[in-house]
Amino acid sequence: MEISEQVPLVLLHGLLGDGRDWQPVIDALPGIECHALDLPGHGLNQPLRVSGFDEANAWLCGELEARGIHHYRLAGYSLGGRLALYHASHSPAGLQALLLENCHPGLPVAERPARIKHDEGWARRFEGEPLAEVLADWYRQPVFADLDAAGRARQLARRLGNQGRAVAAMLRATSLGKQPDLAPWLASTSLPVTWISGAEDQKFHRLACQLVKLGCNINHLTMNGGHNLHASQPETFARLLREWVNQPKEKLHD
Repeated sequence: MEISEQVPLVLLHGLLGDGRDWQPVIDALPGIECHALDLPGHGLNQPLRVSGFDEANAWLCGELEARGIHHYRLAGYSLGGRLALYHASHSPAGLQALLLENCHPGLPVAERPARIKHDEGWARRFEGEPLAEVLADWYRQPVFADLDAAGRARQLARRLGNQGRAVAAMLRATSLGKQPDLAPWLASTSLPVTWISGAEDQKFHRLACQLVKLGCNINHLTMNGGHNLHASQPETFARLLREWVNQPKEKLHD
């Protein structure tokens, strides 16, 4: 069945964010129908809880249905990218293409318990300590090394609207240690998948390069920047999204 290329673009933010994170990008995409969702435990959905990836996927399917979105492109950043990837791996009929920004495909089974333990430590801190103190340490993690002191301060201020218990619940439910390894799916899928990494985000850029070497069916694009590219370079990221949305059908299914 022929589907118009101008299908809606659905955007999923990362942990601690909300749909408003995408607004500068959306503002640079006039004429494209965009839906920036608030993940469970975030934004307007702070009271909402999910128990794991299956419930998160059911939530996403419900959101799409409620909005009347039956054919769509899906883009996600970090946690939002992992949820988007999990959703795509279930072969939803209406999904036309997938774009992932600094996302993790999943850990080997042997590495998952340590990651669950690591995330549990953060979850307990989010539950029991002042949010500002936890965020100050959160943004000192190596993955955010591209942020200077002013950048960390801006991010901390933006994230103070979160509720610690809600963040903790989502962190536990969607720990990387509970995510299946979806690299095999990426190697076999015919769905068009674009994977964007920041050259200064060494961990996630290396992961993306490894996926290419493993023969995964992804179009890997590199931007100059760190982990949160759409926040640091919204106009550049929007230009890339526009090119992605306007790709001819024949290029999508090579």
